[in-house]
Amino acid sequence: MSSEGTPGAARTFPELIRSAAAAYGDAVAITLETEAGTESATFADLDRRSAELACGLLARGVGKGARVGFIFGNGPGFAVALAAIARIGAVAVPISTMIRANELVRVLRQSDVLGLIVQREMLGKDLVARLVEALPELAAQTCGALRLPRVPYLRWVVSSGDGLPLGVAPIAWLADAGADVSDDLLREVESEVHPTDQMIEIYTSGSMALPKGVRHLHGAVMARSHWLVEMLGVQTGEERPAQLPMFWVGGLMLYLLPGWERGAVTTCTERTLSNSRFAMGSVLAEEDLERIRGPQPWWGLGMSETLGPYGWGDEFRVPGRPVCAPMDHFAPGYDIRIADEDGRSVGDGEVGEMQVRGPAVAPALHKIDPAEHYTADGYLHTGDLCLVEDRADGRRIHFVGRGGDMIKVSGSNVSPAEVEMELQALDSVHSAYVVGLPDRERGALLVAALVPRDGAVLDMTAIEARMRDSLSGYKVPRAWVELTREDVPLLHSNKVARREIARIVAARLEAERVGSA
Repeated sequence: MSSEGTPGAARTFPELIRSAAAAYGDAVAITLETEAGTESATFADLDRRSAELACGLLARGVGKGARVGFIFGNGPGFAVALAAIARIGAVAVPISTMIRANELVRVLRQSDVLGLIVQREMLGKDLVARLVEALPELAAQTCGALRLPRVPYLRWVVSSGDGLPLGVAPIAWLADAGADVSDDLLREVESEVHPTDQMIEIYTSGSMALPKGVRHLHGAVMARSHWLVEMLGVQTGEERPAQLPMFWVGGLMLYLLPGWERGAVTTCTERTLSNSRFAMGSVLAEEDLERIRGPQPWWGLGMSETLGPYGWGDEFRVPGRPVCAPMDHFAPGYDIRIADEDGRSVGDGEVGEMQVRGPAVAPALHKIDPAEHYTADGYLHTGDLCLVEDRADGRRIHFVGRGGDMIKVSGSNVSPAEVEMELQALDSVHSAYVVGLPDRERGALLVAALVPRDGAVLDMTAIEARMRDSLSGYKVPRAWVELTREDVPLLHSNKVARREIARIVAARLEAERVGSA
């Protein structure tokens, strides 16, 4: 291939795999630390192992555009599965290891996957057992000839280990089938993978939305990786801890791919920052911010649809803006505008929606009408509300909240993030989640669910008094509920499930009302 030996010139994923193996060979590419020990793979290993699996996929009828799902935590297994699928032009569909049974069925159905590759065990949990919990009919069918009405396109599932149910085959079911697929044939298949072909579909969900599949093309993924390598200053041979799961865009684009391209060692553990302390899109406590602050760039906004962060700032954060850095820089190739409801750009001191377009922005969402998420002139509706600040040294953009999360109280909009920030400034409060419940008089009753700091006791009366000193009256919650960290419900995308929080809060308040009647 023309780019073999030069990973920085790769335009497709098969080109990256071959060129990285040629450039870095037996250097370690990725490691995984578990209680059982360390698993590692070199760049040559990733090429060889993914080629074997890719040949098995071809032998089982997987070709360009076929959709193959895989459930893996960070580590060599994830990298091999991704590479095997993407290098033959199939569409890789990574699925969260935290996904629950009903969510899993929804993602498998929505994604139209033909096959599924499942890591057997993670953190003591049998992921195949979780799959069978979601689809109990698997236990009575045969791999390769699955007929499951709830996931009608799924034909096979493979995993590893002993005691697999009838409908789940050993991984050798794929690998052995590919024994007669030559490397010459594999190369010819790879040569027909083009930058405009879809490479991956990342399943994500907002705090109030069902999962959606975000499509990205080979060329866009590679171009974005090339830029991030330089932006992040990735060095050949350095160890780079993967702090986010790779089945999300953050772990994929900030850790795995830049390391693969530049010849760095991506180091993984079974546990990442995927927990309620670091729920995505939430206001973080000060000590948690310091843990993830890291060196520059200080990223601002980013999402699955934009292949990760696209804006950053010279300051980590400023008073009153707790969720992300104030953005005064934007990555090349992204056109941005802050627009009002009529699509007109807003001016200094005004708030509008961040809209983004460009070659790195997802060209579409799977099975969703583009008009639902894109403007007529091609901008993505991010749903992020931003304040424009024109200064003598240039324009700065401040994130103020998610449009769908704004709560209308007595005719006025309340940003949950603003109230949560004030609450979390209190010594006794670790996390705060502000939601609105239906209310005839006000339109919405503002309620705060609070998680105390370790060892702290929450005095809700005193907290409400403090809020009245620091916030406008309509922004002060009228009801209060205490939660533990374990109570905080998360979506499989590690975002706080705001609807579920509202349900929990409503049930607690009703129980208190009945108990006091």
